[in-house]
Amino acid sequence: MADPAESARKGVYAGTSGWAYATWKPGFYPAGLAAKRFLEHYASRLNSVEVNYTFRMLPSPAMLAGWLAATHAGFRFSFKAPQRITHFNRLRDCDAAVAEFVAALEPVRAAGRLGPLLFQLPPNFKADHARLAGFLDAAALKGAGAPMVAFEFRHESWFTEETYAILRAHEAAMCIAESAELQTPDVQCARGFACYRLRRDGGYSAEEIAKFAERFTALARERDVYVYFKHEDEPTGALNAVAFLEACAGAAKR
Repeated sequence: MADPAESARKGVYAGTSGWAYATWKPGFYPAGLAAKRFLEHYASRLNSVEVNYTFRMLPSPAMLAGWLAATHAGFRFSFKAPQRITHFNRLRDCDAAVAEFVAALEPVRAAGRLGPLLFQLPPNFKADHARLAGFLDAAALKGAGAPMVAFEFRHESWFTEETYAILRAHEAAMCIAESAELQTPDVQCARGFACYRLRRDGGYSAEEIAKFAERFTALARERDVYVYFKHEDEPTGALNAVAFLEACAGAAKR
């Protein structure tokens, strides 16, 4: 099995959207493993997680401390932005909410363990370039120590050169999300990192995983690459992520 911390040093981070799933026993978690040790075991096999908890509630310092203690130094946490920013306010008048979100994650940033912050827009949110540019000018997203930011656009009107130019000007990434409803163009907008969400129902074949590994290992020569597989009741996504990291380790040696 590939060492997930070793994969992190190569710039490829992979995992799923969450880890607290008892239905992943015994395929991913050992049958007798206590729920309080899920994250520890998860981090022994994977090197990143996308935290969806923050979509509805900000984590407490004690919660973050526990997560950091359960994971290794090479492990990265990505966080989904609160729904009040993306869905309720729809990126309008959000400076205070963004500052609160970023401040809540300061223990993770200070530990050097913070991955991208994902701003996932609702499917009915059509392109509004002035609003996007204004949102990205929030003080909490700029300057020294600012977090990495990725946007998952779920309306095709966003896929234009104007959108890409705004993202590039702010060093923000476009999250390349696979979906049955929408195909996101594979356009890199941030120089330092890339973000992918592989969301196919039922997972991926070994051949497909190998192709992903070759592709993303090559991309990781230029930037860090964050790859998140879909959570399902079955541990398919987690096992795909494990196979992907193992394949990346092999691809990096070639």
